[in-house]
Amino acid sequence: MRWRWPDAWALLLGLLLLAGPAAAAEDAAALYSEHCASCHGEARLGGRGPALLPDNMGRLRQPQAAAVIARGRPATQMPGFAETLSPAEIEALAAHIFQPAPADLRWGAAEIEATRSVLVPPGQLPARPVFDADPLNLFVVVETGDHHATVLDGDRFTPIHRFPTRPALHGGPKFSPDGRFVYLMSRDGWVTKYDLYSLQPVAEVRAGVNSRNIALSSDGRFVAVANYLPHSLVLLDAGDLSVRRVIPAVALRGGATSRVSAVYDARPRRSFIVAMKDIPEIWEVSYDDNAPPVFTGLVHSHERGMEEGLAASAGLFALRRIALEEPLDDFMFDPPYRSLLGSTREGGRTVVVNLNVGRPVATVPLEGLPHLGSGITWMREGRRLLATPHLNRPQLSVIDTADWSVVARIPTDGPGFFLRSHERTPYAWTDSMMGGPGARDTIQIIDKRSLEVVRRLRPAPGRTAAHVEFTRDGRHALVSIWEDDGAVVVYDTESFEEVARLPMRRPSGKYNVFNKISLSEGTSH
Repeated sequence: MRWRWPDAWALLLGLLLLAGPAAAAEDAAALYSEHCASCHGEARLGGRGPALLPDNMGRLRQPQAAAVIARGRPATQMPGFAETLSPAEIEALAAHIFQPAPADLRWGAAEIEATRSVLVPPGQLPARPVFDADPLNLFVVVETGDHHATVLDGDRFTPIHRFPTRPALHGGPKFSPDGRFVYLMSRDGWVTKYDLYSLQPVAEVRAGVNSRNIALSSDGRFVAVANYLPHSLVLLDAGDLSVRRVIPAVALRGGATSRVSAVYDARPRRSFIVAMKDIPEIWEVSYDDNAPPVFTGLVHSHERGMEEGLAASAGLFALRRIALEEPLDDFMFDPPYRSLLGSTREGGRTVVVNLNVGRPVATVPLEGLPHLGSGITWMREGRRLLATPHLNRPQLSVIDTADWSVVARIPTDGPGFFLRSHERTPYAWTDSMMGGPGARDTIQIIDKRSLEVVRRLRPAPGRTAAHVEFTRDGRHALVSIWEDDGAVVVYDTESFEEVARLPMRRPSGKYNVFNKISLSEGTSH
């Protein structure tokens, strides 16, 4: 059979069409290797620049990513490529960085240890602060606008020092028990130990590729890192950030793995409480050297035809599992850490888990996505109340921890994200930052006795106001204006009058040393 030219051209065109997607992918990979890999890593795991993986980019979507590639990003080292690349090439690059992470990705103890650096040996650190401010009334202000942090004097309200951080700090900083060191974590998994006395970083390590938050043990010995990628809990030595243990997040039954959505220090229990995103379990990891043997749960023994317990190792890092009906990834605790209140991001049902008996004991009707991680507690008429804002409902829910009943639903101007107070003030402050233009600029002040809104503040009309934090003595409250040209606004907590206004680059959070290390009931733990 002889081919005619039209048949040959048709076959060639068909082959080109079939090869199109593969060729486009190869072209995008080549573009990435040429223009992006030197900063963001050949495997998109990050380098001088952040990791370019879908989960690491937060709320950024592909069209916004294409715009960043074209125009660059102000106040960073990210250049624009509109003059270098065609619109089609920019779109291909944007699609490329939203491809899933490599299936064979490994980030175990060896990979973590290879990134670790001790920048200043402990013997070279000063014995006293290099400034004259109260070291326990400092604030660390995270400025995400240009990836910096400011150390702020909480008495004079003047900046002491400003330093660059890793991009996209995620989760709150954690302070050593004496308040000297602060531990910062980026979404890309970098953990930085910073000395507040000498105002310099002293150690750093990359504990994950996509990390959610860190916790510091109450004895100051260990840092726990919750990872989305890989699915693991990493335990570091708090001194030099060396790896002590990597625990894969694997379900007791079936072998499924899970993203670790959060880790918390439970000081009275001398343990870390670990939230799983994808499997119905809560973990408790002990950092008590003398922890007794615990049981990981019940499994079916085919040999004996019965359910029997599996013992985990005793002592340091003993692991205990609590089985649930569904995963819970947003938590808060009562002050003794006997009970955990947990919910899913889908909302609708909130579960009370008794950590002593290791099982759920009650449910609480909290619809509208309660943001439990930002909840607080206080005493009222001899009863311990717990309150939380809601991410998509304009209210605060107030719960009696004696019987887990909802005692009040306080209307707010819009859904909020943060709720804060202090032992020395009768008021709690909350934002409405998840609301519309008429709500997100408002701070509501609630009387903790009457459970009513008694005052509204608008620090910057039309701009987002959020994240209140109090000074050590509770006499002043600091509010963030969440804009790139934002500010920290200081208020007197009795008169509610403005005291100071400090320009900042999108100050996403402010963290007071004393309130955090003393477990103030008015701030998140």
